[in-house]
Amino acid sequence: MKNIKLLLWLPFVGMLLFLPLANRVEPYILGLPFLLFWIVAWMVLSSIILTVIYRFDPDNKGGDAE
Repeated sequence: MKNIKLLLWLPFVGMLLFLPLANRVEPYILGLPFLLFWIVAWMVLSSIILTVIYRFDPDNKGGDAE
């Protein structure tokens, strides 16, 4: 499980460390400037990564304690 939690670093690295490399207007992707597409793509990827971690987390296997 510890290895899968390393996926949490991907959005951090993609958004903060590689953002200066993506800081340009062209090319346009799906009608968006590249920088805006980069940010939106990482928002979507962050949601997917969090879903994968949630599904494979063994602490989530139990039911709700009531």
